[in-house]
Amino acid sequence: MGTFMEEAIKEAYEGIKNKDGGPFGAVIVKDGKIVGRGHNRVLAKHDPTCHGEMEAIRDACKNLGTHDLTGCELYTTAEPCPMCLGGTLWANITTLYYGCNRKDTDDIGFRDDKFYDHLDGKQQILKQIEVDRDKCLKLFDDYKNDHHEIY
Repeated sequence: MGTFMEEAIKEAYEGIKNKDGGPFGAVIVKDGKIVGRGHNRVLAKHDPTCHGEMEAIRDACKNLGTHDLTGCELYTTAEPCPMCLGGTLWANITTLYYGCNRKDTDDIGFRDDKFYDHLDGKQQILKQIEVDRDKCLKLFDDYKNDHHEIY
C-alpha cells in the first residue's frame, strides 16, 4: 500500500512544482501495477474538473482502452470531493485509499465542505429547475427503444 501512496504523493509534488493546481495526486492500480496517474491540473488546463483523481481515471481508461475500471484501486492524497467520488463510483472502482481527510483539505483553504453541505441539504449553492421533462422523456424513450448499451 505504501508504495502506491508514495506514487500519488509524487504526482502531487509534480503538480505543485509545475503550478498546475492543488496538492492532489492519484494513481490507479490494477493487479498490483499502476495503470493510471494524475495530479490536479485545474490551473494548468483552466478546467475545474481536472482534479487528481479525475485525471488518473481518464489516464487509466485511456491506457486500458475501457470506461470500466472494475478490479482497480484508487490511491489519492486526499479524501475525494463529491465530483471525484462520483467519478470513482462511475468507473466501478470499489477500493479507495486516501491520505488527508476533509478537515485537512478545509484547513488548507479548499471548499469541499460547501459541496457536502449542499448535498446534505444544509446549504443551497445551486438552483435546480426541471424544465421540458416531456421532451426529454421522449429523448430517453427513443434511446431506450433503439436498444443502446447501458453502462
